[in-house]
Amino acid sequence: MPAVVPPNWSVARARSYILRIPLLTRCFLGAIVLFWIVGLQSVFDVRAWGSLDPDQIGFATLHRLNTYPFIHLNWFHALMNIIALTPLLERFERESGTLTALALFLGPLSTLPAGLYLFFEKLVFRGNTPVMGASVWVFLLFGVEAIHTYRVNPHFLVAGYNIPTWTFALGMLLVVEALVPSSSFLGHVCGLVVGYAYGLEYLKFLAPPDKILRWVEGKLNLLGRLPHYVSVDQKTYGRFGVLPGNDNGGPGMYLNGGGRRLGP
Repeated sequence: MPAVVPPNWSVARARSYILRIPLLTRCFLGAIVLFWIVGLQSVFDVRAWGSLDPDQIGFATLHRLNTYPFIHLNWFHALMNIIALTPLLERFERESGTLTALALFLGPLSTLPAGLYLFFEKLVFRGNTPVMGASVWVFLLFGVEAIHTYRVNPHFLVAGYNIPTWTFALGMLLVVEALVPSSSFLGHVCGLVVGYAYGLEYLKFLAPPDKILRWVEGKLNLLGRLPHYVSVDQKTYGRFGVLPGNDNGGPGMYLNGGGRRLGP
């Protein structure tokens, strides 16, 4: 598997990378920062309004199923999730296209982990712990990357043992739980499960058809009007990643970061 950080990494390369971040990733990172800034004031409690609170979910508060990944406890929580999320999300956007990534992350890739969390927290464990934070997306994307990497390189060698590469995301889950015991282990598990399901293509029917996306892009001239926009026909490796049979020179898994925490 490739190194976590390239040995020739430099400030110039970092600047070049930041300038090439695609549109949706920029917008999501900006939204995280914006919600943190808004949360500094004391007139309106952003965290109480947008966190995934099992006791507060109802028809009038369904926005929580989409807002909780953008809201964080403090600046450090937000910063750690931004660092971890950026390479994973920008890779996903380049592979899927901006419109597809938008439809998925404002739809099933937010609501499915939220639904799983609410089911287990409220109905199975009888708890009521509010959660928030983009680490749910971090672990979801770790799951997607783990499956894609497994298809290209099924094992990596550790102390003479062949370890399935799809277990890397599970290892990151345990590491984060050990280092940050106040994080939401259940929330991270829910994100990881959905990520595995998406990587295995069980959820591919949730993605909008390319034909419709091309029509929308052409009608609105999105590629010409929006800087850093990734069109359907600019996708790097295809919507569902590298197919089995590629050589080991294909893309590997990102190793640089995990979620800070979903909730208190």
